[in-house]
Amino acid sequence: MYEEYFGLSKKPFQLSPDARFFYPSVEHAKALSFLQYGLSQGDGFIVITGSVGTGKTTLVQALVNDLDQSELSVATIVTSNLHEKDLLQMVANNFGVHVGDSSKATLLKELEHNFIQQRKANRRVLLIVDEVQNLPDDSVEELRMLSNFQFDGRPLLQIFLLGQQEFRGTLLSQGFEQLRQRVIATYHLNPLSKEESTTYIEHRLTVAGWQGHPQFSAKAYAAIFRFCEGVPRRINNVCDRLLLYAFLEEISAIDADVVESVTEEIGTEFLDGKPIVDPASDKRTAAEIFDTPELPLESAARSMFDKADLQRRLGSLERAVDSLGHTVKPELADIREELGFLRLIMDDLLHEVREISNKSAPVTKKKQA
Repeated sequence: MYEEYFGLSKKPFQLSPDARFFYPSVEHAKALSFLQYGLSQGDGFIVITGSVGTGKTTLVQALVNDLDQSELSVATIVTSNLHEKDLLQMVANNFGVHVGDSSKATLLKELEHNFIQQRKANRRVLLIVDEVQNLPDDSVEELRMLSNFQFDGRPLLQIFLLGQQEFRGTLLSQGFEQLRQRVIATYHLNPLSKEESTTYIEHRLTVAGWQGHPQFSAKAYAAIFRFCEGVPRRINNVCDRLLLYAFLEEISAIDADVVESVTEEIGTEFLDGKPIVDPASDKRTAAEIFDTPELPLESAARSMFDKADLQRRLGSLERAVDSLGHTVKPELADIREELGFLRLIMDDLLHEVREISNKSAPVTKKKQA
């Protein structure tokens, strides 16, 4: 609607993921490096987690788009509460394997055959599972079983798992030790910083052909960040509405007052007519509007792992290193398992520290008129 008015070639803030608009923030650049490293290994699982709207899907799309499609067979599934056979059926369909209402054994056999044919054609096979936190535990285990397929001593399938942070709790839970051994890279995406929020907005506008019309003031950028808390999908939602507002009101500059007017309108829509709390005085506002509640990962982690358990695993790692000179290959497997486990714990601890830091940061309230 507003694209022609502002001289834009496309909508800059559409909500559906689009790799053309990928913005390499510090967080996303690090995550992309982990993905590239993991992909270079051609084996195991790569896990990317993050809160709702942090750009996990766009990140993976950007990676896949840079790959030589003639050397890669990719299937992407967005999961709901799928049980094992339904999951395998969806994987088969996305790889072009049509087996109708076959048994689980037939599905597995046909998938393995397909993967072997891809390997013989010198094509790698990559499965991307989005919203993996929705899968039942048995279905997650089925993915691990798929990763067992080999040909000439080499794995036939590599799997990317994308999900919200509660999936890390699943990985850390009992019964998933074998899956943790297969995780070769993992990263948790955090929101954009205040400065990155500004450059993210300008980046998306520029990709869409923006020539400075409409203008955004510095205070407008700051207000957007306060309301959206650096979450890309929230920023897209707000900025799309800002451009629509500017078009309908025929204004050429977006300032803090315009942002406040639009965010109040969004808040009223999402909160059943109740006025939105001032985002400068309550950091929970945007999350309450845009996100659904998540299982507190730190609570789950504390219930599963205590100090003694961590010390035991560190001791096991040290003993493995000490004995490297005797039986190298088995000990390296132990080290790989322990490092993957400890990496998950450290990532979660860092995320918890960031959350505590954000909650305890001083908040500046607006002066009373």
